[in-house]
Amino acid sequence: MEDLVFNDAMLASAIVLTITFVGIFTEYLHGFERSKVAATGAVAMVVVGQIYGFYSPEEAVEAVDWNVIFLLAAMMTIVSIMIPTGGFNALAYKLARMSKGRLYLMMVLIGSAVTFLSLLLDNVTTVVIFGPLIILIARAQKINPIPYLLAAALLSDTGGIGTLVGDPPNIMIGSAADIDFNTFVIRMGWPVLICWIGVLVMLRFLFAKQLAEKPEGEFTEVVEIKDKWTWNASLIILGAMVVLFMLHRALHWEAWFVAVLGMAALVLTSRKLIMDIAVEHVEIPLLMFFIGLFMIVGGVEHSQFLIWVGSFITPFVQSDLLLATIVLMWVGAVLSAAIDNIPFTAAMIPIILGQETQGINVPPLCWGLAIGVGLGGNGPHIGSTANVFIVTISERLAREENDPSFLITPGLWFRKGSPVMFGTLVIATILMYVFWGWFETPLPE
Repeated sequence: MEDLVFNDAMLASAIVLTITFVGIFTEYLHGFERSKVAATGAVAMVVVGQIYGFYSPEEAVEAVDWNVIFLLAAMMTIVSIMIPTGGFNALAYKLARMSKGRLYLMMVLIGSAVTFLSLLLDNVTTVVIFGPLIILIARAQKINPIPYLLAAALLSDTGGIGTLVGDPPNIMIGSAADIDFNTFVIRMGWPVLICWIGVLVMLRFLFAKQLAEKPEGEFTEVVEIKDKWTWNASLIILGAMVVLFMLHRALHWEAWFVAVLGMAALVLTSRKLIMDIAVEHVEIPLLMFFIGLFMIVGGVEHSQFLIWVGSFITPFVQSDLLLATIVLMWVGAVLSAAIDNIPFTAAMIPIILGQETQGINVPPLCWGLAIGVGLGGNGPHIGSTANVFIVTISERLAREENDPSFLITPGLWFRKGSPVMFGTLVIATILMYVFWGWFETPLPE
């Protein structure tokens, strides 16, 4: 690695990578969706790769981590089938009634439900489900929904870090580093739980004024589940999937196969289910974005540019793995706060895994990366897709009510989200330092 010389192929791949990432990070300025930018970048990388002889269309297809694509698509389909049943509505309304006007308790109950779902479904899906429901509940009680919308996003962003399938970066890291479901939960579950409790405590103080108010209205609405058969079947299948996720290494099944198996089982539970409706909430642009991203990073890998970059990082990692892990966690958080965490994760994974060839124990770096990019998403409103969705529905609500107090501005999010981000990072850093022996333990064979 020391003798690797920077060449024209590396330069060409780095230019394509840089231009594409800049295009992805600035999509709100130029108006081109990131899926379009990623697809264009993937095509450009293949063309440049063929010109310089380091990449081909066949290698681009092989560079895609289909485990991630199939897993996300299957889980999205399962959620798409569950939403029309009305089960999520009934759950949210029941939690609101249980709070009996105690606003902080309602925030805790709804936040806990959102977090629990985020452990199996990605956090974007959970806020898409619960965001509109929170607004309905807040309207009935005549309170401002902003604290509860923000809490839903912040808690789902944090809680989703705890499992292999809870957040897209986790899926990418786990698939690339061959980390199974159980190992991910055992290593990450309890630190994330402590950070999650920290978020709840911080929210109590960040929204002290709003949570001290007395709701003018009462929430007594009872919502019946429209399709109890499909809802109950989906809950049973999700439970079975959790068991299979835990056993997938022993069964020699990839996580994507467990998800597809669950999706197929749910599809077959009802003859009346129309497949067009079943895939209605599958985010095809997001899957296209992932495919393009994998192809771009694959091209940079084949040009050996990432190996060249890794050669400068290796000495630092070799000298102090603990410090390197903590630095990676904070850098990942700060960059994920400024840009999207998915491209940063995709770029860092090959660099981290490349350290293994130098005899470095890379799992701690994987944990640091997962925690950093997950917690960093809490800082600004563009830190995660879940945040962007919450801001979007608040904008719509402000227009409908003609009331600017319902609007979550970038400044408001930063004032509430950045203390949460830095507070949880401090907690995670202390846990990493105190329990370093636990985090640096090699993965089980």
